[in-house]
Amino acid sequence: MKTLIENTESELKRADHLIYVSLKYTRTCDVFKSIVERLINAMDPMIDALLLKLEEEKKITEKPSQPKAKIDIIRQKYEHAEIKEFCDLYLLLRLINKAPFTRAREYRRHVTMTCHVEGKNMDVNIDNITEYYKKIKGYFDFIKGIVLGERA
Repeated sequence: MKTLIENTESELKRADHLIYVSLKYTRTCDVFKSIVERLINAMDPMIDALLLKLEEEKKITEKPSQPKAKIDIIRQKYEHAEIKEFCDLYLLLRLINKAPFTRAREYRRHVTMTCHVEGKNMDVNIDNITEYYKKIKGYFDFIKGIVLGERA
């Protein structure tokens, strides 16, 4: 479980660098795609840690391999609102990552990646990608407390 937490921390550091350094100098949608991938990569070990905790407590017998199935089990077994929000954000980022997108105002402060998610357009810009990152850091602290037994 320690390695899962360390993996999450290292992915969050990489995402931090992309947001606060790379985006400052290279304002492109490619950087947004990299950030989304890093955020997903940071969330994957958190999900695995939650499932591992459930396995240790004998609340589940085996971990599924599909991300959607993992999320469904986590939603069923954990009653915390933060974890449900975490799951929603994870699924949203996966949709954004797979969705076709258009670019607008690249190399400017208001660079925008417009994703076509489930029939709707969704804008990803510097402000909301930074907000996603901050939320994930908060969820990481919360989940780390659960996994290490500091929270109920």
